[in-house]
Amino acid sequence: QVQLVDSGGGLVQAGGTLRLSCAASGRTTIAYDMGWFRQAPGKEREFVAGITWSGGSTRYRDSVKGRFTISGDNARNTVYLQMNNLKPEDTAVYYCAAGAPGTWQFVYWGQGTQVTVSS
Repeated sequence: QVQLVDSGGGLVQAGGTLRLSCAASGRTTIAYDMGWFRQAPGKEREFVAGITWSGGSTRYRDSVKGRFTISGDNARNTVYLQMNNLKPEDTAVYYCAAGAPGTWQFVYWGQGTQVTVSS
């Protein structure tokens, strides 16, 4: 079992930056692929970015490419999502997730952190 605690959300103006953090605890000796998802009001949860446990591979949804960067610190069992040039359409609750390596199937979830971008 893995517990994920995500943080770092807040209110920011369009064009601003935020860095989300996800701290993992529990069975962290097992490698996991990590990801960030988001859910806006009235919309389905969508994939934002992911990184393999080794850090060797990353994936992004098209709308955040060039603006968001996912990274991991295995020593701290923490994954980050650096978000630059934020847009109002990035407003959502952001969730950290973890899954078995190589599957891109996420089974553990954080509680979510709100990101609000004002125009």
